[in-house]
Amino acid sequence: MLLKLLYTRGSLHNLPHSGVAFSIKNRLDNVNLTGFKQVQIGEVVIPAEKIHVDLGNGERRAATDINADGRAIELPVGRSLEVFLDTPRLAEGMHPVQIWFSTDAFGDLHVEVEDAIVGLASFKPHIPRSQEDDYSEAAIAARQRFAEEFSGKQFQHLKRYSFDPHVLKGNCEHFTGVAQIPVGLAGPLLVNGEHAQGEFLIPMATTEGTLVASYNRGMQVLNLCGGVKCTVIGDAMQRAPVFVFSDARGARDFGKWVEESIEQIRPQAESTSSVAKLQYIDTYLSNKFAYLRFNFSTGDAAGQNMVGRATFAACSWILENYRGAKVEHFYLESNFATDKKASQINVMRTRGKRVVAEAVVKRDVLQQRMRVTPEQLAYHGQVSNVGAFLSGANNNGAHSANGITAMFIATGQDVANVSESSAGVLYSEVTAEGDLYISITIPSLIVATHGGGTGLATQNECLEMLGCVGRGTVRKFAEIVAGVVLAGELSLGAAISSSDWVSSHEQYGRNR
Repeated sequence: MLLKLLYTRGSLHNLPHSGVAFSIKNRLDNVNLTGFKQVQIGEVVIPAEKIHVDLGNGERRAATDINADGRAIELPVGRSLEVFLDTPRLAEGMHPVQIWFSTDAFGDLHVEVEDAIVGLASFKPHIPRSQEDDYSEAAIAARQRFAEEFSGKQFQHLKRYSFDPHVLKGNCEHFTGVAQIPVGLAGPLLVNGEHAQGEFLIPMATTEGTLVASYNRGMQVLNLCGGVKCTVIGDAMQRAPVFVFSDARGARDFGKWVEESIEQIRPQAESTSSVAKLQYIDTYLSNKFAYLRFNFSTGDAAGQNMVGRATFAACSWILENYRGAKVEHFYLESNFATDKKASQINVMRTRGKRVVAEAVVKRDVLQQRMRVTPEQLAYHGQVSNVGAFLSGANNNGAHSANGITAMFIATGQDVANVSESSAGVLYSEVTAEGDLYISITIPSLIVATHGGGTGLATQNECLEMLGCVGRGTVRKFAEIVAGVVLAGELSLGAAISSSDWVSSHEQYGRNR
């Protein structure tokens, strides 16, 4: 089942003059290819003498020259190899393909799949790219010319940037230029966290008028009342595979075995990373399916890719060692981790960082600066709760996605994670002293200070502005984001309650 993942479906094709080729890609674990015995397509066997492997950079090696005695091919996770076969061209249609090869980690392997030869598609223009260096000036200029010729437009701003494009490898393919998004400053915001302590100037990348001004207003009010108290109360990143059985009893018994075998599974998962640590596995059963939700801590990285690899290693061990009912199918992700999607399970169980920001806003400050009383704002919150409940929203606050998105863009976060990170639980009450207590829980804030886009030029500078570069800074960053969100909730909530919302947008948010 797993070995089939080594073959790249759709890669089988006839070569221009003679021969056939296909691709394999390591999607399992780091290995060395120590032998390539033969390939069989249909009834035709192609021996090693008629097989060559493309190593990239124009280098090819005969299959007969691949061995464990100094002639192995390194095959880390993610690397692809194209295999060339000296055999007659294939007819269009489906063909069974079998491959015999060996690796140092798994010994002799036999992969059996089906793939198709399809007719040549009608010619369409292709985006230029360079096999040697796709981030070179020549490759980028070729794409820029292609875009201008294709669209019939000239681009002046898209092509201007101030960094070495080679740093984008792993962040952006077909790099052609940059999107310049305005960055405004809000604050400083006084944060009283366990990891973030002090005043922080907040970079916010946005094109929405009034957004920065609104957050800045909320921060000023919080500062006048002693700042915002922030606490990280949970930290977990998930991958959720599913195992399919022939009936519900098979799934039930498998779930029990996983629970009993956690101490054997943990070292397998953690063997792929020095950072990822398996905390626990939740098992959810439905029909004949066993959904396992692996929960990891991931250091300063957001960790989706990290936990994917770790979970795959754990599941490989599970598939090899489980002696119960046959596993009919296995998928590394079942859609139960709800990657890039809002979900109730992440509100309940945490994904990324679970953070609480809270503050007591003094009555006189609230009335002088926001033109509302604590009673007005607390009552408005109750009415809004009904609206959020009726709509089925994942947030009973006003607009946490605004502040989170603006900070995500500025600091190089994966912006699509806003779909999960925007969930929020807002609460307010009037204190015995007549002030306003307000707090928000962000149950699935997915942030990083290492990896992804956090090391890119502008984004890293914005993280530097926050003091969130270096080891052990991700919880500090999470607390700052939560404090910013609370400032925005306070500001917009008061603007709606006091009927300043429309007039503010008229003054600051219209393009004239």
